[in-house]
Amino acid sequence: MTAAAPAIAVLGAGSWGTALAALLARHGAAPVLWGRDPAIVGAIDRTHENPRYLPGIALPGNLRATTDLAAALRAAALVLVVVPSHAFAETLRALAPHRPAQAGVAWATKGFEPGSGRFLHEVAAEVLGPDVPLAVVTGPSFAKEVALGLPTALTVHSATPVFAQRVAEVLHGPTFRAYTGEDMLGAELGGAMKNVLAVAVGVADGMQLGLNARAGLITRGLNEMLRLNLAIGGKAETLMGLAGLGDLVLTCTGDLSRNRRLGLALGRGQSLQEAVREIGQVVESVQTADEVMRQAERHGIELPISSAVRAVLHGEITPAEGLRLLLSREQKAEYQRALFG
Repeated sequence: MTAAAPAIAVLGAGSWGTALAALLARHGAAPVLWGRDPAIVGAIDRTHENPRYLPGIALPGNLRATTDLAAALRAAALVLVVVPSHAFAETLRALAPHRPAQAGVAWATKGFEPGSGRFLHEVAAEVLGPDVPLAVVTGPSFAKEVALGLPTALTVHSATPVFAQRVAEVLHGPTFRAYTGEDMLGAELGGAMKNVLAVAVGVADGMQLGLNARAGLITRGLNEMLRLNLAIGGKAETLMGLAGLGDLVLTCTGDLSRNRRLGLALGRGQSLQEAVREIGQVVESVQTADEVMRQAERHGIELPISSAVRAVLHGEITPAEGLRLLLSREQKAEYQRALFG
């Protein structure tokens, strides 16, 4: 590590935060990983492994971890927040008084603010103020594969293009491609909504409905994303790229996805509580389904698949009843309105 290595505070020592911190360390940065659990933080420092979230995967020796938030932020040139969406606002409020003046804030959190349905960039602007550069890091990525150094492509969106470029440059490397964009609305919608749709595909696969059903749900799910995206003012091309289609396909078909695994369990007849307990980590779709439908209702958009997922997660209908509702819908044109400019 050189003296010029950028100091980066990565907040959140779960699987994704640890994987991104490891990536940054391998790319020559000087990341400090902050977490709440002393056992996990201590293990990362002593044995260079996250035994709970990434067991058996060796982490770089130059990756430091701490439970001291102020210490993690003290010299940071960049802050990368990687916590579940329900902890996002709390984490921003905690970091705000310790953030160095020059440090912009990016996040790899996917979802909405629980209860309000606000996009995370709206929450960040309110907590941190209008002068702090903000960016969202999103796209098709499983933490385990990133930690192992397998090829991955993500995208960084920001209303401040120079900041998006700065974040992308520290992430970009031999097996990790980082693209940039300026559509935070579309990027955040894709990253959140794909988790809900992955539950639907998981349910169908758990019920052994076949590959045709899987492809149909993914495609019609993308249509729901595009329609809501159009209503909120996002760009269609964002959802046809890594932040939308890419993340949707990965999360719907890859068994490393917690949201897909939740759907598989529900489709096989397990209860929501049993499935979440077995997964053992936060499953974003459980809260995100409510917030997606809150957005849809606010804009008068009908989202049949997302609505069925929400009803199943609330125990209002069974997966089989959700399937019957979707299949009994009237025949219509594939596209009711223009989705692309």
